[in-house]
Amino acid sequence: MLHNNPALKSLIDKLWNKFWSGGISNPLTAIEQITYLIFMKRIDELDTKRKADAEWTGEEYHSLFAGTYNKIVKVIDKETNKEKDEVKEHPKDELRWSYFKQLPANEMLNHIQQYVFPFLKKLNGENSHFTKHMQNAVFIIPSSSLLVEAVISIEEIFKEIEKDSKERGQAFQDIQGDVYEMLLGEIATAGKNGQFRTPRHIIKLLAELVEPKLGDKIGDPACGTGGFLLGAYQYIVTSLDTEKKYAVEDEDGFLRSSTSALLTNDVKESLDSSLHGYDIDVTMVRLGLMNLMMHGIDDPNIDYTDTLSKSFQKFGGEQNSYDVILANPPFTGNLNKGEIDDTLSLSTTKTELLFIERIYTMLRGGGTAGVIIPQGVLFGSGKAFKEARKLMIEDSQLKAVITMPSGVFKPYAGVATAILVFTKSGDTDDVFFYNMKNDGYSLDDKRTKIDESDLQDIITKYRDKTNIENDRKNSYFLVPKKEIVENGYDLSFNTYQEEVYEEIEYEEPSVILEKLATLEDDIQKELASIKSMYE
Repeated sequence: MLHNNPALKSLIDKLWNKFWSGGISNPLTAIEQITYLIFMKRIDELDTKRKADAEWTGEEYHSLFAGTYNKIVKVIDKETNKEKDEVKEHPKDELRWSYFKQLPANEMLNHIQQYVFPFLKKLNGENSHFTKHMQNAVFIIPSSSLLVEAVISIEEIFKEIEKDSKERGQAFQDIQGDVYEMLLGEIATAGKNGQFRTPRHIIKLLAELVEPKLGDKIGDPACGTGGFLLGAYQYIVTSLDTEKKYAVEDEDGFLRSSTSALLTNDVKESLDSSLHGYDIDVTMVRLGLMNLMMHGIDDPNIDYTDTLSKSFQKFGGEQNSYDVILANPPFTGNLNKGEIDDTLSLSTTKTELLFIERIYTMLRGGGTAGVIIPQGVLFGSGKAFKEARKLMIEDSQLKAVITMPSGVFKPYAGVATAILVFTKSGDTDDVFFYNMKNDGYSLDDKRTKIDESDLQDIITKYRDKTNIENDRKNSYFLVPKKEIVENGYDLSFNTYQEEVYEEIEYEEPSVILEKLATLEDDIQKELASIKSMYE
């Protein structure tokens, strides 16, 4: 969508520039502060809409902004001249974006710092994941002038979203999600701790391959900003729209339905509670929580922990627990051996291999994973590489190996990657291989939209893989388990593809010599002509 709306992209770039010139140059800090402001606006809008819907249907609705906000402040007791706690009450209705955006600059900054942000941090109650991980969050916009400019920019962005929604027929919530994810895309160029944002169309591809359904417990052991959890959520919502009455086809050919028209309270509660994520970076946890909440998931389950470390055992290791796992875990190289969870058996410190085993242990019997790995995992000759592949082939049913070109993750990273799909049960039979050449975008840093894309073909061929023409000269084919085992569990596409040699006919040597002689004559004539000009 943003590729087709230069006005919206310009507004987002303008917002970034204001933060940069206003003294917040760290992209991660800037996105966190921008997120707080967008979250304040979005929560106000969601609450207003739900209140209006309840009034229309006659249902009871308790507004987030009803009543008073009680804040404990330190004051000096006039009688004893000692510090004491005092409860100050503030009307919650004055904590709305629509209220404070009209305040004078200095008053607005003080109002947000003193009341709005503390209220926001405890929005979901004392025991929620959100409150837990927002505990140490700080609102650090340094000046009232930057705050006012940011508020004005966010208002302009949302007005453009509304305009785009009306003109193009795309759901407001989906466009707002696009905008937020574009902001998230600014977090890193080379990646932080090996993290880089997975493009939305690749997330959608994995969801289509794994096909999560309502009632599944869905996880991501390295969830970042929650993109895969959100992708699974939106896929399930679309699957509930059986007649596709509310579905819109996006620019990558994926059908996705708006959530608002489809979910009953029971379905929404079931779906919201089914999503679970973990991340090693507390800032990412906060961004992930707010990302899901702004997409209508009221109380997301995202926790701060390293799922490869011993600390994950306090969550019970989540052994044999998940129906679906979608993940693009970070490829950070090597971990400290002493920190690795001793329930993991692979003899390695490489995260790309340890995450394969972690995902395997988290899946219940019959559960399916779609995971992105660096292509080196497909053919690495080390013992741990081979053992990781055996885990998916011998102890699981490996279903698909889809190699992707190295430009898919630009501009954040140029590493060549692959998608693996495996189910923790049954026996590997024929494995579907596909060599993706185009994902619908140029493979340079600009990643502009192009006409060529293999995404929908991958989905079609995978779902009908038993009936495809199994020609090894194609970009897709099936390989039996026996052949993979004979090749030392090598999963590289080139190992099994049949090379196509094109016969080239060369001219007779006498003809080539005659052409060279003619060419030499022409060169000599041209040189003579040039020489005569100077005589």
